Amino acid sequence: MHRPTDDPPHHPHDPAVLGTLLARHGWRRHGGAPGRYHRWTPPTGPGTSLLVPAGNAFPDSADLLTEALTALEHSAAPSAREILIALRTPSDEIRWHRENPAHRAPTAAWADQERLRTGARAMLLAGALATRARTGHHGARHRRQAETTLAPLLLGPTPNGSDLTVFLPLENPAATGGHTGRNTTDGPDRLAATLLRALQTTRDATDYRRATGRPDAFDKAVEAGVSRELTDALVTLTAGSQGIRITVEWAPAAGPPKGFATRPEPLEFSPGDLPALREAGARYVRDEPSVPVRITAAVVRLRRETPGGTGTVRLRVLEGADVPQVRATLTDDDYRAAGHAHLAGLPVRVSGRLESHGGFRRLADAHSVTPVPADEAERDGLLKSLQSPEEE
Repeated sequence: MHRPTDDPPHHPHDPAVLGTLLARHGWRRHGGAPGRYHRWTPPTGPGTSLLVPAGNAFPDSADLLTEALTALEHSAAPSAREILIALRTPSDEIRWHRENPAHRAPTAAWADQERLRTGARAMLLAGALATRARTGHHGARHRRQAETTLAPLLLGPTPNGSDLTVFLPLENPAATGGHTGRNTTDGPDRLAATLLRALQTTRDATDYRRATGRPDAFDKAVEAGVSRELTDALVTLTAGSQGIRITVEWAPAAGPPKGFATRPEPLEFSPGDLPALREAGARYVRDEPSVPVRITAAVVRLRRETPGGTGTVRLRVLEGADVPQVRATLTDDDYRAAGHAHLAGLPVRVSGRLESHGGFRRLADAHSVTPVPADEAERDGLLKSLQSPEEE
């Protein structure tokens, strides 16, 4: 995530969208010429008012809108910049508010802000993972692709350590999960929708756990996108606070996805929810089964203590599993086959089980290592890829 720049807008502005954004941020509408324009004033304190046309039908509508945007750019209102970001790039918005203990020392306040950023990013990552697969524990699976989709997200101003806003541009792959390549606004891949549904289900499952003492509601919650990654993000955000609140706002130009309320209710979590969330996360790791796979991979590293015994290899996965790298312990014959393939610049095929408890980074019971024939160009490409920085 990064802070947005002041690049020129790339989308035509709609006065109705601007009005919706002003109202969302608490600006007050006052009179104006009926059917022609409205006057808006900042939510608190004195400030420059804006004349916003009611539509584009009148000759002076474009001029009024330009003047309103110029005034907004120079406005001292804290919400002005967020309104401009949302107007320039049609985006869903996710807001986090973390209720920090009062009278915190400066170092503690900085730690609170870092925890808010870390937890928010972890939550977005959990949502991005859920758009790819519904499982209780993702581990390293799909993580590389999910992290790539988060890179272009727009981070709103953070005036204190308690509030954070992230914009999910709809034309960006991250807003739709990244793997469709389409600017869908109603599909299941819309990141804000996936995350909101998962959070609502987490709230319900946590309430059920606290009321009945039974954790089984978290089992069905996986179908809605709940995972160990999401419960961990909630623990990070909530621990050490007096509670958190998460709000989702849809891009005004697109409206809500099918099946969602126009203005979803904020979701709140408190320190009293932490035992249930931690228990659910541990349960997801414990219950997620290992995955039998046969992968094609490049041998990155080999190591063994004594000649003629078992050895450990690190493999960069080329196909067969949704993880970037795995480690495996091989018998002497398989270790020697992997070593010969490494020296020849050839990938290998190997069978085994991706172990859940290692985050799917370990290939257990690895066997049947077989070099994969490749022409000279393919071997050169493989050797060059092995020289690039390794991913953990």
